[in-house]
Amino acid sequence: MTTPVCTSASKAAAPAASYTPNARYATYSSFSSYVRARGPVLLRTARSLTANPSDAEDLLQTALTKTYVAWERIEDHRALDGYVRRALLNTRTSQWRKRKVDEFACDELPEPETVPTPDPAEQQVLHDAMWRAVMKLPDRQRAMVVLRYYEDLSEAQTAEVLGVSVGTVKSAVSRALGKLREDPELAPVR
Repeated sequence: MTTPVCTSASKAAAPAASYTPNARYATYSSFSSYVRARGPVLLRTARSLTANPSDAEDLLQTALTKTYVAWERIEDHRALDGYVRRALLNTRTSQWRKRKVDEFACDELPEPETVPTPDPAEQQVLHDAMWRAVMKLPDRQRAMVVLRYYEDLSEAQTAEVLGVSVGTVKSAVSRALGKLREDPELAPVR
């Protein structure tokens, strides 16, 4: 709330009775009495205009601020609820028009669900079991699996390194993966 600052020229031009501290206190007192009496009803109205209770409280506070500014100009104080409801509706409409369209409701959350982190000891056991299973593969298949999945080479790059065709890499890796799937040490992973 701001206090008007008067200069000597404005004091001379303004009538002496237009602003007095007692008049301001009376305005504040009657306004605060109104807010205490009608606040819960007006908050319900604000909640019906918004989906979020916090937004409803902000909306009501903004509407009440506008009402306080106009308090002296409102002639019929019996119609204050209508005035505040209109301020609520106008404020909400302005907010709606100004809002950015970067939020929208959806059925699924865009954030991935948090997956519990695996136990490092279990990861090491799995890593060791996988290497033992890879070491059981024939040399040629093992080389292709290591180049494809551990060195992350493409099928063409693997074929070039080993001096074989891409089709040979595809078939040998497919057979190797089949053997790894059947390895009894890797059964708990499936």
